[in-house]
Amino acid sequence: MAAEWQSTACILCECNCGIVVQVEDRTLSRIRGDKNHPASQGYTCNKALRLDHYQNNRARLTSPMRRRADGSYEEIDWETAIVEIAEGFKHIRDTYGGDKIFYYGGGGQGNHLGGAYSGAFLKALGSKYRSNALAQEKTGEAWVDGHLYGGHTRGEFEHAEVSVFIGKNPWMSQSFPRARVVLNEIAKDPDRSLIVIDPVVTDTAKMSDFHLRVRPGTDAWCLAALAAVLVQENLCNEAFLAEHVHGFDTVRDALRDISIADYAQRCGVDAELLRTAARRIGTAESVSVFEDLGVQQAPNSTLSSYLNKLLWIFTGNFAKKGGQHLHSSLASLFSTVSGRTPVTGAPIIAGLIPSNAVPEEILTDHPDRFRAMIVESANPAHSLADSTACREAFQSLELMVVVDVAMTETARLAHYVLPAASQYEKTEATFFNFEFPHNGFHLRRPLLKPLPGTLPEPEIWTRLVRALGVLDDADLRPLRDAAQQGREAYAEAFLNAVAGNPTMARLVPYVLYETLGPTLPEGMAGAAAVWGLAQKTAMTYPDAVRRAGHADGNALFDAILDNPSGVVFTAHNYEDDFALITHSDHKIAVEIPEMLHDLRALSDAPPQLTTDELPIVLSVGERRAYTANDIFRDPSWRKRDADGALRVSVEDAQDLGLVDGCRARITTAAGSAEATIEITETMLPGHAALPNGFGLDYIGEDGKTVVPGVAPNALTSTGWRDSYAGTPWHKHVPARIELCRADAKAHV
Repeated sequence: MAAEWQSTACILCECNCGIVVQVEDRTLSRIRGDKNHPASQGYTCNKALRLDHYQNNRARLTSPMRRRADGSYEEIDWETAIVEIAEGFKHIRDTYGGDKIFYYGGGGQGNHLGGAYSGAFLKALGSKYRSNALAQEKTGEAWVDGHLYGGHTRGEFEHAEVSVFIGKNPWMSQSFPRARVVLNEIAKDPDRSLIVIDPVVTDTAKMSDFHLRVRPGTDAWCLAALAAVLVQENLCNEAFLAEHVHGFDTVRDALRDISIADYAQRCGVDAELLRTAARRIGTAESVSVFEDLGVQQAPNSTLSSYLNKLLWIFTGNFAKKGGQHLHSSLASLFSTVSGRTPVTGAPIIAGLIPSNAVPEEILTDHPDRFRAMIVESANPAHSLADSTACREAFQSLELMVVVDVAMTETARLAHYVLPAASQYEKTEATFFNFEFPHNGFHLRRPLLKPLPGTLPEPEIWTRLVRALGVLDDADLRPLRDAAQQGREAYAEAFLNAVAGNPTMARLVPYVLYETLGPTLPEGMAGAAAVWGLAQKTAMTYPDAVRRAGHADGNALFDAILDNPSGVVFTAHNYEDDFALITHSDHKIAVEIPEMLHDLRALSDAPPQLTTDELPIVLSVGERRAYTANDIFRDPSWRKRDADGALRVSVEDAQDLGLVDGCRARITTAAGSAEATIEITETMLPGHAALPNGFGLDYIGEDGKTVVPGVAPNALTSTGWRDSYAGTPWHKHVPARIELCRADAKAHV
């Protein structure tokens, strides 16, 4: 008999498409799209079909590890690990203060429940500083969003007449449901248009009606010119602006005198093409816009985030079918915490320390430096700028603990490494829930029991909180009894308990796991935290939750448990968008003084960031058909581009004497590496690209360690960052490319 098909999800990008899997002998033997998933509806890309390379590979950890004095590691039992780690963090807290304990991570793609529980441990210690991968990408956009309307927006591309992608190649990076299906539908419809702003002729750009092929790093001039055309040619929706927007007149004044021809020349885009694209935006019935890392990790990134949002705000493409939308959230990925870091004074946006500032907050004798660190389901020693500085910083910590499935580059710097169950061995979920008007949530059931010696993160954090001794069992007993009586009794007892016990209120995920968790189906105790999120969601969006078919928070939680392919948790009306604006008057506020200052400063020439010594703009982290996030350590999943080639233009190849397949050395201010060359017409002269997901070591079948491709952050610098958000300029690294000597001799 064939194995049963079980519902789960892909974990390789933020879409987390639903898949169904057959499991045989602990392998994911067959994988296909799940037609019952409310968002992906059976869609998946090629990468999901290779997920057994994540689940079963020789990099898995199966025992807690403790570092010896000589730097080697020894296996220890879980009880010893929990006791020693808890005592170590208590020592840091009692000696220096809990705020000297820094947390990085919270879950990779689709691995978010552990992050919900680690928060209880951090609060018990008094830790308050944190960061994760979002601080490398999205905090500049979050800063702008907070000023404009107070939340995150997403375009409704499925219905948009005009879709605009800025530094974004959704054919490869996906990021919204059924991306390739939607892109094909747009390309085939003569009444719809696709606009791409990107220096690279990406797969999406090849499908576009308008490709604004900007010079690397000049997106802000292109976007300012587009907005200026809307103003100067009276293409703005004056009625919408008058009713729903504050500050438009001030912004209009800043755009009125921009020379379109001048800005077009500066960004390298034909002026008439730029005008035509702006007119298409200004006359469309609906417009959706998506920015991504191509601009978010480049110069003027925060200003570019601001300017691209003006395109849909000026044209009134909000709260309408096919437009841009605020959306409900089961759990917010960002917090409202702001401020400055304790050592360098770097901006804290949405609760996150800029990743580029992390080494500087450790490598100092400042009394407020971070002295200990927790890393959960992340690999910052590999993924943050300037890997050398990160390694030095992490090695200087008094205590570092990593929770992960593998002995990563970061784990090898830790004092303790705790082996987590894989994403398919535990209850898991993603909080990348961005859709509108119908938003979905997918609680994934375990396909397999945890590999012996591993534990799900909720259990790890619960054991650590227990070891701190912050709550007595007597405090939890009434809730355990109430949980046995049903959801209604538990809800009443829980609200009374947290209202009367401040410690319990600070440790809500831990309390839920300990009391509600045991009543949930086998293997699903980690879902206990979702009960709390369901209650909050029902209170925050009561009408939308009821429209989705859930009477209250308990009904929503039961629906989440009972639907293995996911469930729609909110169903909005389009006019709900205005209520989701957090400003008291529920209007968009476009006048942001800092952004207007930078907009006016664009009248100066774009700065020349490359030099005669480093004349090439290197973009690192390009998404390709056979690249994925760093959880795919086993390189054998790749069918093409096994070494992660350095892509260069035809013109640069001719100038530098490069041929396809040769080896070249690429050098930046931070370091150098060798790469295989791929010559392509998709790159502009003076622009080169390396992919993401490479430079990870792996032990092959022959027992030898292999390290395919280049680790991108061996070439990046923490000093190259956005002035507002501190996000790195990974897409604009000055570099030099030279043919390797051996290849040069062979070529001669």
